[in-house]
Amino acid sequence: MAVAWIGNRETLVERAAAHAAALLGSSRCPVFSLDTDIHGTRAAIALAERVGAAYDHADGAAVSREAALFTDKGAMTVAPGETRRRADVVVIVGELPQIHHQFVGELAETVPDLSAKNQREIFLVGSKETSAPRLSNGRTATLLSCGEAGLGATLAALRAQWRGRQTSQPVSNFDDFAKALEAAHFPVFLFSGDATDGLALEMLQGLITDLNRKSRASGLHLPASENGWGSALASTWMTGFPLRTGFARGFPEFEPWRYDVARMIAAGEADLHLRISSSIVQPQKKRNRMALIALAKTQQPVAGAAVTIAIGEAGVDHQAVIYSSRTGSLRSVEARAASELPSAATVIRLVASHVSAEAALPC
Repeated sequence: MAVAWIGNRETLVERAAAHAAALLGSSRCPVFSLDTDIHGTRAAIALAERVGAAYDHADGAAVSREAALFTDKGAMTVAPGETRRRADVVVIVGELPQIHHQFVGELAETVPDLSAKNQREIFLVGSKETSAPRLSNGRTATLLSCGEAGLGATLAALRAQWRGRQTSQPVSNFDDFAKALEAAHFPVFLFSGDATDGLALEMLQGLITDLNRKSRASGLHLPASENGWGSALASTWMTGFPLRTGFARGFPEFEPWRYDVARMIAAGEADLHLRISSSIVQPQKKRNRMALIALAKTQQPVAGAAVTIAIGEAGVDHQAVIYSSRTGSLRSVEARAASELPSAATVIRLVASHVSAEAALPC
């Protein structure tokens, strides 16, 4: 099976890696899009340092919103295990990614230690069109909404009503929500940056802060992308900054707008794009003749790519270390269907071996 191509021609992986390294070496503004495991992220960041690249997650907007909450505002959060064991009131804030729906269903099925009613009370902040996770036994979450108002406006109204202030439109079922909070021992708000903007996330933390003035409440961060959040953590411990960091001046600089890789490509600033993802996506629209290096799980060359190298999927084709939202930490996973496809980290290190630099790659 072919695993490497230069343009549309099959070639050896070693030659494809050398060609990719040559393209990186001649690039004036390379950018990396990551959607990979921890080892792949570490290798990519080390390569970015060597070639002066900027890097971001493949779905950078959602991950950036979540990172901004912690870097700009701060948040009161708890671990998923503590939520499962203690949360007697669960508030779902907006739409959650599909990968977290099973976890919410489990919360509805189990009884917390601190519950006086032998079940959790579950609320949903959003509109009537908000997609909610399916709960067990035909239960539905109590909707907290302000008609057609957006999530940020609804959270603002909810916060205002809790402080006893007037609002132009009351939040539906607010009295039930207020009674539940008054009796609650450990309310937890579930949130994600997937469909929630930055102002709404900040307003949510303001509400949690208000609740903690007289009682206690916290939030549970369920990331829009587990790979994305794992990469953000790896970037932070390697450089001191989350994703959207660049090495253009030889040292790490965190600039969420400047190093938004999608924006850089659309604006024609980047002349080379290294995309690392087990999935195949259509190349992003570009304004110049930007070269594309694609590391993807594929059996054919990616359309428009100067170099394509097939890689395995973390946890499927090879062992990996990934971020797990079920534990709120990193975990090791075995290969479910081991194959001979190389990992992203292996291929990136091979490319880096053809790039001269003093910086050492991680082990």
